Amino acid sequence: MFYLEIAKVAIVNGKRGHEPVFEALDLIDFKPALAGFSKVLIKVNFITTMTWDTGATTDPIVVEAIIKRIRTLPVEIYVVESDATMTNAGKAFEATGMAEMCRQNGVKYLNLRNVDDKVNVKIPNGKSLKDITIPRLATESAIISAAKMKTHSSTKVTLGMKNMFGLLPDKFKAKYHAKGISKVIVDINTVLKPHLTVIDGFVAMEGNGPINGTPIEMNLIIAGKDPVATDATAARVMGIDPHEIRHIREAHQKGIGEIDNVAVLGSKVENVRREFKRK
Repeated sequence: MFYLEIAKVAIVNGKRGHEPVFEALDLIDFKPALAGFSKVLIKVNFITTMTWDTGATTDPIVVEAIIKRIRTLPVEIYVVESDATMTNAGKAFEATGMAEMCRQNGVKYLNLRNVDDKVNVKIPNGKSLKDITIPRLATESAIISAAKMKTHSSTKVTLGMKNMFGLLPDKFKAKYHAKGISKVIVDINTVLKPHLTVIDGFVAMEGNGPINGTPIEMNLIIAGKDPVATDATAARVMGIDPHEIRHIREAHQKGIGEIDNVAVLGSKVENVRREFKRK
């Protein structure tokens, strides 16, 4: 199944701050994507306790800008992440400055591993998984994937869809890599498709990502409602053909989103493209 409708993705080039995020969200007319929800989860990337300027984790200023924009809607906001094999999400919230930002803005932050109320969700036509057990909160909320623009040693890139992998509340996520991480990403996005994707490219990472690469200043925010189109556009900005990235290609083939039929708003891809070094 393929989408016929043109997906809109915003690329905004600007110095680190709230305004580029505001502009990107406004360009894609973000409000309809969140309509009908009373809760919004902003899923950040905390694979490590390293700070945003290393290119490894989501910048608190990006999340703060998202919070300020969606506060115009009648929603309860949570900033969320879960533990990873090598990372305690609670420690990462503090070390990265995200916890302090949440406190200043009166927003709750949650380690999803510690949420007791969980449900089992079946995955239709799963490529690797038949089902996943996740916090009920994730099934009842609009989800914004506040991802980082990075290379990845296994999946080539880690952007909005790969970021959704962190919604799984299991600490020992290596077992999912053994099942084929690209297929797992598609399965998760089949049942937990983000309503909005905002990719933090103020400081990105190239080389040996997602942790040990080199930070590069891109001064970009990329945002969209279609997760495949948003990731495909970000990959092109990184100088990578999205058709080469298995989870992006297969997510499109499964009908999760568009890979080529994309209208880019704001800056043009060719004006901000940089060839990211890969491992």
